[in-house]
Amino acid sequence: MASIGDQRQRLRQDAASEFDQHEERGQDEGDAQDAAASAGSVVVIVPAMVVMAAVTMTVMIVAMASVTMARMIVPAGLGGRAMPMAARRVAVRAIAPMPAGPVPVLVHLGSIRRLVFPGQQSNPTALIIRALMKISVVIPVCNEADNVGPLAREIQAALAHHQPFEIIFVDDGSTDGTVAAVQAARSGGIPEIRLLEHSQRCGQSRAVCSGVEAARAEWVATLDGDGQNDPADIPELIKAVAAGDDQLKLVMGNRTTRKDTWLRRFSSRVANRVRGGLLRDGTPDTGCGIKLMHRATFMRLPWFNHMHRFLPALYQRAGARVVSVPVRHRPRTRGISKYGLSNRLWVGIVDLFGVRWLILRNPPSIRIRESLPGE
Repeated sequence: MASIGDQRQRLRQDAASEFDQHEERGQDEGDAQDAAASAGSVVVIVPAMVVMAAVTMTVMIVAMASVTMARMIVPAGLGGRAMPMAARRVAVRAIAPMPAGPVPVLVHLGSIRRLVFPGQQSNPTALIIRALMKISVVIPVCNEADNVGPLAREIQAALAHHQPFEIIFVDDGSTDGTVAAVQAARSGGIPEIRLLEHSQRCGQSRAVCSGVEAARAEWVATLDGDGQNDPADIPELIKAVAAGDDQLKLVMGNRTTRKDTWLRRFSSRVANRVRGGLLRDGTPDTGCGIKLMHRATFMRLPWFNHMHRFLPALYQRAGARVVSVPVRHRPRTRGISKYGLSNRLWVGIVDLFGVRWLILRNPPSIRIRESLPGE
């Protein structure tokens, strides 16, 4: 029987011979065999085991890195821990230069680069932006070139203590310099501006829907583009939301002192009384352009043309609570009004009966409870 020393010597020679053969073939995989003897037995480490160990270590490192990055980019309230301040600062900076429309933006978040589209939910960076955004302001405009610049500056000043925010202008087929005026305002010191353009004129309701759909905040304020609504009233609407309960989803402005012609004041007063008597929405001024609404609730409403005139009744139909807050109203000093008695009265009557039908066909509010196993 060969001694242990002879076995060691033979194994060393075999291993050296095999290594020389691999080296001659130009392979540097390092699969030389090592031998060790203990208590009369010899254990040989197979090269395949070394490869398996290396793969296992690589998988563990990648998994640990993924968990670390997930904790960094997922903010509180989205299923993860609070996002570090460094990541918050980067995400907030990414909001400011966001251009208009569906143009993708390359957002840098640490070593991660992502293409972000407005309203994209599947992207973690878009989720961060939506979670950080405090309020979105949507302004539908059509041939309001002289109004968009002053209005944007007023909104920026009114929301100075409610950052980050975004100002979304929705151009509904303007034929003047409205688009150029919005772009000039954005490049002239208001980076919060975003610009959406309709390919053709669709009406105010469609413009509001386009803006709300693109908005990235939980609450969306709307203003008319004629400058008659005062942006300084937006913080008052925000205070009403903060003082309300979870059922409050719409805060309407109530123009206590109208700065319109007598014909418009008279027609609005008659329309509000007829609308309130038929729909019983309890809102004194449903035609007021300044309002603050819960975006997710708005997205569940049935869409139809001219729906912006019936938002209180539609929100109540969805089970939400609606309140009204007194707001200021200013005379139009620039541009030409797009509305008159002829294009509001008859269409409003038809829509009024349609909304009444929706309310009557609405099923009663119910509570749903899931029965869990073992209950």
